Amino acid sequence: MKTLVIAEKPSVAKDIAAALTSTTGAFQKSDDAFENEQYVVTSAVGHLVEIAAPEAFDVKRGKWSFNNLPVLPPHFDLRPIEKTKSRLNAVVKLAKRKDIDRLINACDAGREGELIFRLIEQFASEKKPLGKPARRLWLQSMTPQAIRDGFVNLRSDEQMQPLADAARCRSEADWLVGINGTRAMTAFNSRDGGFFLTTVGRVQTPTLSVVVVREEAIRKFVSRPYWEIHATFKVTQGEYVGKWFDENWKRPPRRRARSETQSKNRSASGTWRRRKKLWMRCVTNLRR
Repeated sequence: MKTLVIAEKPSVAKDIAAALTSTTGAFQKSDDAFENEQYVVTSAVGHLVEIAAPEAFDVKRGKWSFNNLPVLPPHFDLRPIEKTKSRLNAVVKLAKRKDIDRLINACDAGREGELIFRLIEQFASEKKPLGKPARRLWLQSMTPQAIRDGFVNLRSDEQMQPLADAARCRSEADWLVGINGTRAMTAFNSRDGGFFLTTVGRVQTPTLSVVVVREEAIRKFVSRPYWEIHATFKVTQGEYVGKWFDENWKRPPRRRARSETQSKNRSASGTWRRRKKLWMRCVTNLRR
């Protein structure tokens, strides 16, 4: 029997197969996966499934009114994302193989990676439960040794359940805010006739607000004339153009506050020094 490893993107699946080659044997590459005697390593391409309201709650555009709000479905259905439907079918087909008896979630270590795997697993179990236990590969680094260590220390499904619940809560909350906010604002802006779609989203709306506030500040900005003093200086080797600056100029308060904090740290510890440590070939640690 074999274990199906589902990564979040193809590049990660390739790295995992390469890291496991030294301990489990060489992998054969196919269109959908890397496979050897022990593992089948495949990947999604980000989200392959999205949540959707049941058909009975799919209110059509002509009925977008305050009378039909709020939209609170008793449960959410799953719907394949059209542009990645072929990839979803390939992953589900692998998960249903009879020689696969275990799944490993190798999606990115975080809430969204947990959700990607859980939705794929749920979608594959809609008609008939997979009945295959799942474990979590939690990687903070993509070096070959870190990947091999991760397989030695797989996390249980129970350990990851709180993160999965948080991910699903975020996803469903986004849907509820988006659908109700969009229909409410559209109904409000269309109250005098016509249909004026006004989209609302948990992330989209505050981000748009920040952009609008900034754009208004830019438009209200009134430029003021200022002058610089330039002079041409003659020296032995020729001449150069110089610009006058105020020698008494000091850094802005924010910068000065940071310097004061560092001074306090030095006085508190007695010594202060910058630590330097070189991490070779590890993008994760370099980013930190």
